[in-house]
Amino acid sequence: MLKKDIDPEFLKSLCEDNEKAMQFLADVKWENGFVCRNCGHTNYCSGKSYASRRCTKCKKEESATANTIFHNCKFPINKAFYIIYTVCFEKTRISANTLSNKLSINLMTCWKFRNKFRECLKEHESNDEGDLDVKEIIIHEVKRITG
Repeated sequence: MLKKDIDPEFLKSLCEDNEKAMQFLADVKWENGFVCRNCGHTNYCSGKSYASRRCTKCKKEESATANTIFHNCKFPINKAFYIIYTVCFEKTRISANTLSNKLSINLMTCWKFRNKFRECLKEHESNDEGDLDVKEIIIHEVKRITG
């Protein structure tokens, strides 16, 4: 089961505003402070895109979505949060086709992202004996499958 760390109403509010969703993601990702993945430096300034950070030493920019479940997400983050909301809190299972029509994005895109999130849930369930932390799942680093 999911921890009560994210209120369902708050998660639903992230579905309505892309900037609010990006800011939430940045806050969760860097809640323990920014550390550049390139050089390890901790000082940063705002990046070119919304909610991104740029290392002041090596000038490498990192978006809030980088190395999270939203990495390479080709549709608005608020729509991705809606898919997460439906998986976590909707009582009836919503089909990918219904999500596709409601969010105006490709059917396979909805299906793939929903399955990606479900895989993260399963992975965390097998590693965790207690409640699942939604924040931990959101910032879960995506494993790169090569081949």
